[in-house]
Amino acid sequence: MARQLRVWATLTGTLALVGVPAGLLWVWLAVRPEYIIVSGKAHLLDPETQDLIGADGRFAAVCAAFGLAAGALAYWRGGRGRDVALVLALGTGGLLGSFVAWWLGHRFGLAAFTRAVASGADGTRVLGPLDLQAKGVLTLWPLVSVIAFGVLEALDVARRLPAADGGQPGAGEADEVGGGEFDLEAAPPGGDVDGRER
Repeated sequence: MARQLRVWATLTGTLALVGVPAGLLWVWLAVRPEYIIVSGKAHLLDPETQDLIGADGRFAAVCAAFGLAAGALAYWRGGRGRDVALVLALGTGGLLGSFVAWWLGHRFGLAAFTRAVASGADGTRVLGPLDLQAKGVLTLWPLVSVIAFGVLEALDVARRLPAADGGQPGAGEADEVGGGEFDLEAAPPGGDVDGRER
C-alpha cells in the first residue's frame, strides 16, 4: 500500500509541475485579446473577436497533447501491479496540471493589464490576460491521459498480460465437448457429462 501511495504522490506532483511548461506553451500559442479603456474600465476592442474562443481551443489542444503524452508514458514506465495508483495519479495530477497551466497563463500580463486599466487614459488600447471562457476544458488533460492509459492497457501493447490458455486437453477445457462449448467436468467413459447417453 505504501508503494502505491508513493507512486500516486510522485506522479501527481510531477504532472502538477508539468503544468508550468503547459501554461507557457498556451501563452505562446494563444492570441491575447485587445481591450480599450473607457472611464477606467476595460472593454473588448472588438466584441465579436474570436480571440477568446481561440484561447480556449489552444488550451484544449495543449491539455490534450500533454494528457496523451502523460497517459502513454505512465503506461510504458508503469509495469504491472501499479495500475490503480497510476490511473488515480493521472486523474489528480492531470487536473492539477491543468489548473497550474491555466493559472500561469492567466497571470501572464495580468499585472500590466490591471495597472493600465487603473491609470490609462480613455481610448488607450491594452492587451488583456488569457482566460478560459469554457472552464470544462480543464478536465481534458486527466480525461485524455486516463483514456490513453486504458486503451494501451486494453490492447496490451507492452505484452504485460499473461498469454491466453491454448485449450490443452483435460477437464474444463473447451475442446472437451467440442464446438467451442465450455465443459466443467470430464465426460465419464461410455457416456457424456449430462448422462443422456449411456
